[in-house]
Amino acid sequence: MLTHTQKKTAESIVNIFETSEVLGNYGQVTLIPGDTGHLTFGRSQTTLGSGNLYKLLKRYCDHSGARFGERLEPYLPRCKRKDTELDEDVKLHNVLRASADDVVMRDTQDEFFDQEYWQPAAAAADKLGLVSPLSVAVVYDSFVHGSWIRMRDRTIGKVGTVAEAGEQRWVQTYVKTRRAWLAGHSRGDLRATVYRMDAFQRLIENDQWQLSLPLVVRDKEITETTLSATPPGCYVGPQPGTRMLALQQPLPRGLDVRLVQLGLSDRGIDIRADGIFGSASQRCVRQYQASNGLPVTGVADIDLIAQLTG
Repeated sequence: MLTHTQKKTAESIVNIFETSEVLGNYGQVTLIPGDTGHLTFGRSQTTLGSGNLYKLLKRYCDHSGARFGERLEPYLPRCKRKDTELDEDVKLHNVLRASADDVVMRDTQDEFFDQEYWQPAAAAADKLGLVSPLSVAVVYDSFVHGSWIRMRDRTIGKVGTVAEAGEQRWVQTYVKTRRAWLAGHSRGDLRATVYRMDAFQRLIENDQWQLSLPLVVRDKEITETTLSATPPGCYVGPQPGTRMLALQQPLPRGLDVRLVQLGLSDRGIDIRADGIFGSASQRCVRQYQASNGLPVTGVADIDLIAQLTG
């Protein structure tokens, strides 16, 4: 059995692979050319093409406390039928980014990824006789990334079972086998992910089978502190209307900025709801003001904020 910290460390390694963040990026929206998964979202990048994006959003919308449930619910039928036009739906992308500010969405993602990926991976590792935290992390990565069974069987074909080869030799062979498969894949987006196996190989070379902290994976520090931090890009405040928003240094960031951006997006303004009030946000506020007969200042005052977020 892995300790709580070992489990979180294993998950964080895959988070780094998926979104370059130790805790994952709960609001990350990604489109990779050629990716058959199409629109991907969240901490472990669940995809439209797999049907898991629908499952995640349905679970979130079914929660009575889902702050963005009413905005996301109309998209559920299209997600269910895997409508690839959603790849270019800017309004949906902005709602997905904003939903990461809701602790209900973050908890939903944690529960979903645990049930869909971690638990099956841990069971598969246990069945094979893989017990070290690093071994389980390797299996978990393959459940998230794909093709676990194919690579497992190729490895058994090379060195036999875990009992026959020994755990460390078996995992080393698996990592090399999977790297070769990724490096020679016909899809460029998969060839580009050989870094995952390179990172595991470095952990193996450093004898990090227990995933003892601190660790550095792809230049990201995994420590007790980083594992307990607030997830990146998630805002809990300030609340809308508690300040005016204008272009200044440092750039205003926060929940109020995100909700103003989301309000502009709802009204047809082409804006990215990233929670940062920069020059693009100023331009979009000016555009909205001009089209609605308001003084064109580029400043979102309290009245305008109420109008956009009410």
